[in-house]
Amino acid sequence: MVGVYSIHSKKRNLFFSNLSLNGLFILINVLSFILFSILIYSNANFLDFIAIKPGNILHGKYIWTFLTSMFMHAGFFHLFVNMLSLFFVGGLIEKILGAKRYLYFYLISGLFAGLFFVLSSFIFPASIEMYAVGASGALFGLIGFLMLITPNLSVYIMFIPIPIKMKYAAPGMLVVLWLISIAGNVPIGNTAHLGGLIAGLCYGFYLRKKYKRKTRLISEHFS
Repeated sequence: MVGVYSIHSKKRNLFFSNLSLNGLFILINVLSFILFSILIYSNANFLDFIAIKPGNILHGKYIWTFLTSMFMHAGFFHLFVNMLSLFFVGGLIEKILGAKRYLYFYLISGLFAGLFFVLSSFIFPASIEMYAVGASGALFGLIGFLMLITPNLSVYIMFIPIPIKMKYAAPGMLVVLWLISIAGNVPIGNTAHLGGLIAGLCYGFYLRKKYKRKTRLISEHFS
């Protein structure tokens, strides 16, 4: 039994050592979606403990939802789109920044997106009772970062068959999602997306100023 346990432990250690941080983020998102969905299905009141809601935060309640909301999604399609985007975008940024910086950057982008969503309720009072979930706030942080670090990187956006340079794709996605939410009355966290984008732009601007040569070489490599 000891020998079998040892073999299984080595296999588990090998699995986690080969799993990138970005892959771990995707795994956590998927597992969290399953767990949180079960909890909410069993009791709808659990939504307050998981999703971020400005009304709750401004009353000093459920502060941890700044974090939990980043790993919950509104449905399978929402999860699939975000994880597919994270697979490509996050994987590239982890290679550029390294795992440690990527960890901090991803989490800070998501937290800032949530904070921006809460603060925007002062401008859009109707959103004070709205819930927000998803990795897209952090994702827009990654996209904003690439907009400055790899502006000429050609990317494909869902449903558009031609590649678009990142410097156009990033603001374009933000505007398109905003128009969809207005025209179709679809509950999309546009202010959270904007907050994430601002966080990514700030970090990209900081690195471009501090590491001019390195960031120039990265930009040229992906041109």
